[in-house]
Amino acid sequence: MSEAISATVSAPRKIDLNADLGEGGVHDEAILAIVSSANIACGGHTGDTHSMRTAVRLAKANGVAIGAHPSFVDRDNFGRTAQHPPLDLLFTQLCEQVDQLSGVATQEGCVLQHLKPHGALYNQAANDAALGNVLIRVIQHCNPQLRLVALAGSKLVKQAQAANLQVIQEAFADRRYNSDGSLRARSFADACIDTAAEAVQQTISLVEHDQLRSVDGELINIHAETLCVHGDGIHALRLLESIRSELITRGFIIAAN
Repeated sequence: MSEAISATVSAPRKIDLNADLGEGGVHDEAILAIVSSANIACGGHTGDTHSMRTAVRLAKANGVAIGAHPSFVDRDNFGRTAQHPPLDLLFTQLCEQVDQLSGVATQEGCVLQHLKPHGALYNQAANDAALGNVLIRVIQHCNPQLRLVALAGSKLVKQAQAANLQVIQEAFADRRYNSDGSLRARSFADACIDTAAEAVQQTISLVEHDQLRSVDGELINIHAETLCVHGDGIHALRLLESIRSELITRGFIIAAN
């Protein structure tokens, strides 16, 4: 191929599409045929050995990368209420969750690829250096090869990179954002996106322009390497089907990082 011709051939664009799974959602099996990465609940907010094993097996069958999705130990609130446990206790609890899922994965011939904190822990750690340090310590202790999935543009991204961790910056196709780049709190009725058209629009804005529009109408810059749809949402499967279809139509390859 001549230089002139090769210069006109652009490399295929790639995006990782992930979902939080093993959380009791009714569409996990169908979702695992769509996404490229799965964050599997490992007992803090929900999940047990059986649900972990089921999710791992389904992910393996579909060639989906798997990661741990640990949480504050708070099943009553599904891990979505702010917590302030002693940091040493939290470290121990998170390590127990990651180790339990890692053990199941090993038994099934799989290896964990990443760690993504769940719910309130995810949001608090995004800008709380003390919680961020706990997550860093968990990875260093359990498996230094794990990549940390963190809110794109958050303080945690730079904190983890400074600790020599590999970081995957994440944005959400099914959540609305505040103008500072944080997620709209679920206490607001408009926190979640539940129509395929809007989820697709936000996805395309993110992957093609590194931007999205906040709830206040402000255009904010967000560069993400992975996009998430919450697997427990009642519209999750429909949103993911529409998002994947549009991404493929636009020439994107759906693949894990």
